[in-house]
Amino acid sequence: MNIKYTILGFLSWRPLTGYDLKKLFIDTIFIYWSGNNNQIYRTLVQLHHEKLVTNEVQHQENGPTRKIYTITEKGLSELRIWVQSTPELPQLRNSFLIQLAWADQLGPEELDTLLKKYEDEIHVQSLMYHEHKKRNLVNPARTKRETYLWSMISDNVIASYEHELAWIRTLRKELGE
Repeated sequence: MNIKYTILGFLSWRPLTGYDLKKLFIDTIFIYWSGNNNQIYRTLVQLHHEKLVTNEVQHQENGPTRKIYTITEKGLSELRIWVQSTPELPQLRNSFLIQLAWADQLGPEELDTLLKKYEDEIHVQSLMYHEHKKRNLVNPARTKRETYLWSMISDNVIASYEHELAWIRTLRKELGE
């Protein structure tokens, strides 16, 4: 994930603070980000330096000062160029598969316990993403097409987890026979 373009994308939706961006990163199911808050703020400083965003300091009587970031025309242009660039293929990195590759050394019960743990985790994630989609926490919804695109992105994530769940259940069943 490229944090620069993700932030520009969110700012193309509406002006936001660094804190607002952090919440959007957490609440958007298809954005995989494991960085820290400093990464968001460093990127915002970089984007400001490159004149891709502006910021406005807003003083509040009953709270801390807020810095609100807005995308510039130059930022919109750079985001548009990136959106039109050749898409990257998905990175299929699943550390469980590496674990599983050497799981033959486990006894039948140990292996089933490992597989059951994985199945349970995948099931919880699937339920969480179904609920997330139902609540529709993050969706700019500026147009019908944008709403549809975000819905289909959520469906893609959910389908991935459902596929993984079906796969692990088949694996457990066939190993049990």
